[in-house]
Amino acid sequence: MELRPELVTLGKQAKQASRLLMSAGTEAKNAALQNIADILKEHAQEILAANAVDVARAEEKGLRKSLLTRLILTPKQIDDICDSVRDVIQLPDPVGRGEMWTRPNGLRFEKISVPLGVIGIIYEARPNVTVDAAALCLKSGNVCLLRGGSEAAESNVVLVRLLAEAIAAAGLPAAAVQLVPAGDRAYAEQLMRMNGYVDVIIPRGGAGLIQSVVANATVPVIETGAGICHTYVHSEADLDKALAVVYNAKTDKPGVCNALETLLVDEAVAADYLPRLADLLTHGPKGPVEMRACAKTLTYIPGARPATEEDWRTEHNDMILNMKTVADMDEALDHIYQYSTKHSEAILTESYPASQRFLRDVDAAAVYVNTSIRFSDGNRFGFGAEIGISTQKLHARGPMGLPELTTCKYMVYGEGQIV
Repeated sequence: MELRPELVTLGKQAKQASRLLMSAGTEAKNAALQNIADILKEHAQEILAANAVDVARAEEKGLRKSLLTRLILTPKQIDDICDSVRDVIQLPDPVGRGEMWTRPNGLRFEKISVPLGVIGIIYEARPNVTVDAAALCLKSGNVCLLRGGSEAAESNVVLVRLLAEAIAAAGLPAAAVQLVPAGDRAYAEQLMRMNGYVDVIIPRGGAGLIQSVVANATVPVIETGAGICHTYVHSEADLDKALAVVYNAKTDKPGVCNALETLLVDEAVAADYLPRLADLLTHGPKGPVEMRACAKTLTYIPGARPATEEDWRTEHNDMILNMKTVADMDEALDHIYQYSTKHSEAILTESYPASQRFLRDVDAAAVYVNTSIRFSDGNRFGFGAEIGISTQKLHARGPMGLPELTTCKYMVYGEGQIV
């Protein structure tokens, strides 16, 4: 497949910028990040005006509420984005860290961390990702090619222009952050196949986007984000605590990958817990949640909609909650094993043995006891902004901060030794 000329130009600029950025010092990178925080704050009204155009278009097209919420920027969110960039400044530079050892023949070996190179990031209607990705890539010495969703096209054009200006003002290459056009899907398809220009692709978005990238990319992919996440209310759970945790996990931000999709409840507590939860989901302050329930659960919540096989396999990203009553932990673990995307799973229990079994037996990037899965986030883990949450097992897993955006290089020092 022949790349479009404009993508070849972006790729060449990215590779040249990568040569310069990989050796940039911490002081220069932090200066660029400070410039980014300053310029975004200074141009907040311009960003908000562009975002308003995106939001109006999205509303005309009928973008569902949960996705529209992710698209909208407010003055407070601009401030939060700037704060997130400043947080990255405070984080240790991940480049150049390593270890050294000497072999019996006198050869000295050093293993150090180095940037991945050029990272292509394909994502949906979340303009904050544009800044988060750029900040993390910059601090870790990587160039990023950003392909955001068409819903945020106007916002991203303004943001990337400001990012490039801020980076150039610090003496680093403006091409360290570039925007791939969003209007034509062919650009995303070609970005996935820019071998020789792009070193890795990171998709951020729903399951459909992620699977499309995994299936079609020839550039190596770090699979992130798809979140069919479960919470299991064990027979020895504190039910009052379980009400608050489950409600938060489902309703805080239902359109994100770490939101709760399926609730599993032990039959021993179902009669007590499920009607109370149903009342909260129906009348709670965040608005009604549609409940899709198994046959057993319908006996406790007769107003719920019957769940289908497809529901268990769906990341709704909406105010919809799958609900299943299980006989015991064995059945809960079997369900999670069958349907989990290995993102985040939680157990609510006051039983230490039960919690330890769940932690041991569940295969996921993050496993929780007595807390909300909404904590699956790089910032809440103390990593600063995140590039995504990896659900695979090679190279990186879980929230990906700065260290996960590096690879290694071996340097060998000798004095004339030969094999």
